[in-house]
Amino acid sequence: MEENVILVDENNVQIGLMPKMEAHEKAVLHRAFSVFIMNNKGETMLQQRAADKYHSPLLWTNTCCSHQRDGESNIEAGKRRLQEEMGFQADLKELFSFIYKAPFDNGLTEHEYDHVMFGFYEDDPDINESEVADWKWMKPSLIKADILKNPNEYTEWFKIIFEKFYEHLIKDVPQ
Repeated sequence: MEENVILVDENNVQIGLMPKMEAHEKAVLHRAFSVFIMNNKGETMLQQRAADKYHSPLLWTNTCCSHQRDGESNIEAGKRRLQEEMGFQADLKELFSFIYKAPFDNGLTEHEYDHVMFGFYEDDPDINESEVADWKWMKPSLIKADILKNPNEYTEWFKIIFEKFYEHLIKDVPQ
């Protein structure tokens, strides 16, 4: 059964539920989250999306991302999906949220009220290969340079979030 996403207005007030694919086909604003995991070397864990994802396959992105379920807090959703995609648990802190809209070549559009969270983890993940093709640790400065050099290798939302998140990474996280 297809999961529903939580439809919201521009103030993040829930206004309904809709099947995920329908929301992406109609470009309806819905709640989402993006998790960034760091280590004590100041590196960010990136994932490469699985080849059979319905959009943005094999592109690099933040540690994990998805949609909250009805009645689930942002932190609960982030922890659930971190376990499902990357195979580990970490304490998460919500940093900020923002709205973005990104159309894809396949006719789908991400129009999300995205909640950005971060946490710390030191070990290798145990990736779910149906969700994740690969992973790596990278310093934020190297990610920023690589996005400029190879923008088509990264997801649209990651490029937007990373630009907003970068100052926090270099200011508040050990390098």
